[in-house]
Amino acid sequence: MHRYQRRLRLFLAVTLFSALAVNAAAAQEPGADASWKSLRPDIFGERPIEEASPLVRLTAPKRAEDAAMVPIDVEIVLPEGDPRTVSKLTLIVDENPAPLAATFTFGGSRRDVALGTRLRVNSYSYVRAIAETSDGGLHMAERYVKASGGCSAPAMKDEEAQLKNLGQLKLKSVKADGMGDASQASRVSQLQLMIRHPNYSGLQMDPLTRAYIPAKFVDNIRVTQGDELIFSMVGGISLSEDPAIRVSYDPDGKEVHVDAGDTDGRKFEGELKPAS
Repeated sequence: MHRYQRRLRLFLAVTLFSALAVNAAAAQEPGADASWKSLRPDIFGERPIEEASPLVRLTAPKRAEDAAMVPIDVEIVLPEGDPRTVSKLTLIVDENPAPLAATFTFGGSRRDVALGTRLRVNSYSYVRAIAETSDGGLHMAERYVKASGGCSAPAMKDEEAQLKNLGQLKLKSVKADGMGDASQASRVSQLQLMIRHPNYSGLQMDPLTRAYIPAKFVDNIRVTQGDELIFSMVGGISLSEDPAIRVSYDPDGKEVHVDAGDTDGRKFEGELKPAS
């Protein structure tokens, strides 16, 4: 009996210590909520947001290998019988100079969406995914990512090579098997889009002149299948160089068309013809 009690006390002590350690680590996260509290009314006004929503799952690394290309995946899944649809997804990096990374709008009656992309993370920060449903409800998931310098990191390619390939699109449709397993969307098909573009943030320095390179980035994308919208995006400097987006969709045999543009007014187009 005494041996059992000693084991029980040891177990309770270890459990309590673990809980305290987790709480202490969370409390030490720099700027845990301060930035979000000031950002939230600027982006969403006074609209209520369901935090830690069961409808949204966000996957991101705890510690990024490359702060300029942090992979994230988001899945939005409405429960069976829910009459609402998924209309928008907003991505936010709290501590970035321009925290609003991108807003995606989805066409059709989407009841689940799987989307992946790459973000810049400039300092230790919460990354947030806020989904909007057709009734106007906002549902959020968050992930704390340890990374620094993502917005000021130099471009991976030299300027001559970047200008030569500027605006080139890679577009393909594949059977989805790597975006997760929570939704039907993640198991059907996904559209993969990549646009060659340096996506200059305005915080990067020219290694020769030591002057800052002016901001220049892809700020709008629209992807349609036939006459139907798959998704559109309005983006900012927090999207990585060579923006890449993977999104679930339902192929219907019609041509997929991409129209995109950057802040300099350049227009980029591409298409994916259905398999014959």
